[in-house]
Amino acid sequence: MNNSSPIKIFSLTLLAIPLFAILIVWTTIPIGMQMGIAQDNTKKPKACRSVHLQFKSPESNYFFNQVTVRQSSPGTYFCVCGWNKGYYGIQELGNRKKLLIFSVWDSNEDNPNATPKEKRVQVLYKDEKVRTGRFGYEGSGGQSFYDYDWKLNETYSFMVGAKANGERTEYSGYFLVPETNQWKHLITFSTITKANEKKLRGYYSFIEDFLRNGVSETKVRRAEFGIPWLKNSENKWIPAKTAIFTADGSTNLNIDAGDLKATQEKVETERFYLQTGGDTINKHTKLNQAIHLTKSEKITPPRNLPATDQLK
Repeated sequence: MNNSSPIKIFSLTLLAIPLFAILIVWTTIPIGMQMGIAQDNTKKPKACRSVHLQFKSPESNYFFNQVTVRQSSPGTYFCVCGWNKGYYGIQELGNRKKLLIFSVWDSNEDNPNATPKEKRVQVLYKDEKVRTGRFGYEGSGGQSFYDYDWKLNETYSFMVGAKANGERTEYSGYFLVPETNQWKHLITFSTITKANEKKLRGYYSFIEDFLRNGVSETKVRRAEFGIPWLKNSENKWIPAKTAIFTADGSTNLNIDAGDLKATQEKVETERFYLQTGGDTINKHTKLNQAIHLTKSEKITPPRNLPATDQLK
């Protein structure tokens, strides 16, 4: 098998492909999030339970979100900007290498070769340091990787843009590079979409343990997200201040989520947080409950939001 085949690409990047999300009841969740690995609940879990924030917000053209990872472990995906056709975030691989990953679906086929070439995700733009390939076994599509040695306790900003173009929609991934304080256009994928899929919707973030070796379940993963902002058709940034706490179909009880400001003293910023694995205790938000952030109507967008009309 030659190195350029999609199957070969998949085998080399297996740890970077999310397998999360089992039994999420959310009509706009994409194919890959509806699939998962069957759990034998009579045995000790091999992985931390995947935990998610389902943000309630209307359709938009741009989705901005931030993440601050507090605790990580090899084999972890912190999805920052997830939507109905893809997801975008940061990973720590099994070998501790760190990177950004941006993925878009084109079918519900497990075999990445099953989708005809003319119906596959197309690469319209990629930064010179971005690698691209196809993935399968959770639906199929295109994915991209950008090596970046992100750090614990640092806040990183991400944004996804959507632009309809005929039968396809173009999805772009942007990253605010801390070292330059400049927004970087990493990738633009194009995929076939239905008439009601031309904008972003079904927003979410999650934490997933994809190492699944038994030991990884004993390691805590924790991150803070938000506040997410969505730019609507009137070019107004709207905050997503409510999220539903959900998880995959395993039975692990060592999970938690909540409003950071409401659960910790001396914290001035209201943000969502997720935690799973290790000695985590579910003491703040029960599964399928809503988390509501600020009630203030004076909340303002962060200063580092880009001028979207100037993005390429």
